[in-house]
Amino acid sequence: RGRVLVELAPEAAPAHVERIRLLARRGFYDNLTWHRVIDWFMAQTGDPLGTGEGQSPYPDLKGEFTFRRGPDAPFVAVASPTGSLLGFINALPVETQPDDLMARTADQKVHAWGVYCPGVAGMARDEGNDTANSQFFLMRQAYPSLDKRYTVWGRVVSGLDVVRSLKFSDTPDGVVASEPDRMTRVRIAADLPEAGRPAARV
Repeated sequence: RGRVLVELAPEAAPAHVERIRLLARRGFYDNLTWHRVIDWFMAQTGDPLGTGEGQSPYPDLKGEFTFRRGPDAPFVAVASPTGSLLGFINALPVETQPDDLMARTADQKVHAWGVYCPGVAGMARDEGNDTANSQFFLMRQAYPSLDKRYTVWGRVVSGLDVVRSLKFSDTPDGVVASEPDRMTRVRIAADLPEAGRPAARV
């Protein structure tokens, strides 16, 4: 249906970003289905079985639901609700404690977390916090109840229209029972020859 370009966010979830890079470089994601797609919510993939029960051969990951933001982080504030700041680190929407709290913490940093806006990339998991592995989802719409409960590892910077065009299910579980869409090829842009690299201006 088209190309989806996701900007990785190692500042927020270094271990999960490293897992995505590893699996993409090994071709793990090629031709996997978007097995669970719920309109007005998200599209999920990354399961080699296509059932929601599969994963990679690598160990599960420890949850990275929040991270520590220091004064050197490229954070740009755009709003200041009571007691916090909303803004961006690169393309990633982030909520965080105010900068003036940095002077009061041992590491001179404050708590921050990715915000589940449209296009945000999150890691799927089982009931346990530390059970994410290879499955991930891209948000079709905002869903703030996921904040600080599921690891955010990136954001779609081009192709949100493609994510929203994926075949979705009408059933409550969101499982696409027949002929789900597939990811034909997943690559790390930095690994491609310069002439073939996609470009996006954010």
